[in-house]
Amino acid sequence: MSTALLTDHYELTMVNAARASRRADRDCVFEVFARRLPEGRRYGVVAGTQRLLDAIQEFHFGQAELAFLVDQKVVNDDTAEWLSNYRFQGTIRGYHEGEVYFPGSPLLVVEGTFAEAVILETLVLSVLNYDSAVASAASRMVQASNQRPLIEMGARRASERSGVAAARAAYIAGFAATSNLEAGRTYGIPTRGTAAHSFTLVHDSEEEAFVAQVEAMGTDTTLLIDTYNIEEGVNTAIAVAGTALGAVRIDSGDLPVVVSQVRAQLDALGATDTKIVVTNDLNEHTIAGLRGSPVDVFGVGTSVVTGSGAPAVGLVYKLVARTSDSGEWVSVAKKSAQKSNPGGRKTAFRALHAGTATEEVVVVGSSKASPTGARPLMVTLMDTGERVDRRSPMELTEAARAHHLGVITELPGAAFSLQSGEPIVPTRFLSQEV
Repeated sequence: MSTALLTDHYELTMVNAARASRRADRDCVFEVFARRLPEGRRYGVVAGTQRLLDAIQEFHFGQAELAFLVDQKVVNDDTAEWLSNYRFQGTIRGYHEGEVYFPGSPLLVVEGTFAEAVILETLVLSVLNYDSAVASAASRMVQASNQRPLIEMGARRASERSGVAAARAAYIAGFAATSNLEAGRTYGIPTRGTAAHSFTLVHDSEEEAFVAQVEAMGTDTTLLIDTYNIEEGVNTAIAVAGTALGAVRIDSGDLPVVVSQVRAQLDALGATDTKIVVTNDLNEHTIAGLRGSPVDVFGVGTSVVTGSGAPAVGLVYKLVARTSDSGEWVSVAKKSAQKSNPGGRKTAFRALHAGTATEEVVVVGSSKASPTGARPLMVTLMDTGERVDRRSPMELTEAARAHHLGVITELPGAAFSLQSGEPIVPTRFLSQEV
């Protein structure tokens, strides 16, 4: 399916006008970056890169798309003819998916003619802003959980396709599983789920519901114990499934108190290996508040798929360099108040001291020489319109997850504080114009 109309009206009118002014074919460099992190965040997480590359490869205009654009007078016939042959033929560099980032980090650099690169702006930002918001929130939750598993279960709080994207982004950031089956099929993410309150309510008693579930799923299942009375629910669950019951789930109440009571009750009944799964509108703060409680697994829904208060991370897509009529490269940048940014092609590195990140070094210019003691952050993602890494969606997702779990260990411990604060490492721009 074409992704060409998943864009804004003005992307096409710019192409139309630039072709008329004969500037559409100028070679250009566009850069994706954030001027700041969401309020109080110490770091961000890059996610959505591979989904974006898939979408770019599907960015083409068929007869239906062209007919709509001409009928709505978005473009003229000449530009419609140009669009009929459109395929991105440029180069894309960027951070590894799963990498952490800071204000000013050049997460993605798109190089091509003005017309072929500017037209991708909305698509690029819609994917990266959402996926990175989810991954950034999810990473904070993973760190708050103190190594206990988290299940993403927010599909009902997002659009149907966003739910799949959110599951993938959360998994990259360290979540253990998702409730979303399409995410499981497409990306190989482990899926989990048993029953909701409606399952208990459709039966004549809680006991009848538990018997039906255990008979269908075995004693290793998770029984939802708070439909009526939690204490009675625990007793009924163990009476039905025995002390080998896999887990109980709690979805309401004063969780620190209730969890401790349920753990004590399970232990007294001999179900010492039965785990406790907690849901109920969790976020990184409530998860952190349960660090001292005997919770085994957290299920997170609304908060993770909405970026825990930051549903977009504020990424922008800006032209930073272009050629002149003579073919010379010219650095360009927006200079308006509070929205300025350094012009010029950039390459990024992370300075490390004894394995801990101390600085984000963004080199402005054509030199790619690594500053002493710094780790290169950028790789080529597309070359002349073709993806460089051709692994399967499952393999790429696992690679992004592994990358994040590696680089998160470079951050100072203060990065994981849930108190409001500044980015954990500063960004320094280093000019090496050549």
